[in-house]
Amino acid sequence: MKIYLELLEKVLKEGNIREDRTKTGTLSIFGHSIRINLQEGFPLLTTKKLHIPSIVYELLWFIKGSTNVDFLQKNNISIWDEWADSEGNLGPIYGHQWRRWTVNENKHIDQLSEVIEEIQKNPYSRRHIVSAWNVGDLDKMALPPCHILFQFYVKNENLSCLMFQRSADIFLGLPFNIASYALLLSMVAQVTNLKPFELVVVLGDAHLYSNHIEQAKLQLSREVRSLPVLKLNSEITSIFDFQFKDISFENYFSHPSIKADISV
Repeated sequence: MKIYLELLEKVLKEGNIREDRTKTGTLSIFGHSIRINLQEGFPLLTTKKLHIPSIVYELLWFIKGSTNVDFLQKNNISIWDEWADSEGNLGPIYGHQWRRWTVNENKHIDQLSEVIEEIQKNPYSRRHIVSAWNVGDLDKMALPPCHILFQFYVKNENLSCLMFQRSADIFLGLPFNIASYALLLSMVAQVTNLKPFELVVVLGDAHLYSNHIEQAKLQLSREVRSLPVLKLNSEITSIFDFQFKDISFENYFSHPSIKADISV
């Protein structure tokens, strides 16, 4: 994905040196957008290998509405372990907000179910939005959401998605976020009888941690390869029925992974 590498290069050249919550330090730019046509291939980076099970299982976990790492750990995924409490709980993070936004003790909103229903009933609505940024719940979350909102857009038989991300760790986190939302878009398109078209990613603070700079330079030195193809089980008609075995990627030929420390 050349468009992602262009962002890496831009931050290396133009990024502002900034302190951050983790005390690691970053190079940062503010306000950047990426447009990806899914009909040209699935946006998994080829300049370094991404861990596909982590991407898929995390998204399935969000869709389930789960906020405990038990499901992830059972599938050998540890990406949320650093933030979980002693019982594996993370508070009302993404899955809770997507599936069980709390209005009061007697009323909860399943945003994901409602947006899929509305795409089918009223495809040209401008209200196909799911938000994870619940101000009243932020202090209860182990980590406030980074990708805070997504919106769907129907044009003819095509479905597009715009995701807004307030904070983007562009070396470690953003490649996963891009792949995750491309997968979500593809799954929603299938269950609404549409074709996945364009993923638009809008970034607020796009930053490269100071301990990722050499890794970013290594990645920029590598040749871009052809994108893989996503295959979904065509028999699935509800987004809540997808399992890991229903999702696969064909012809994913990437360069080796690049290790980098996560800033917590």
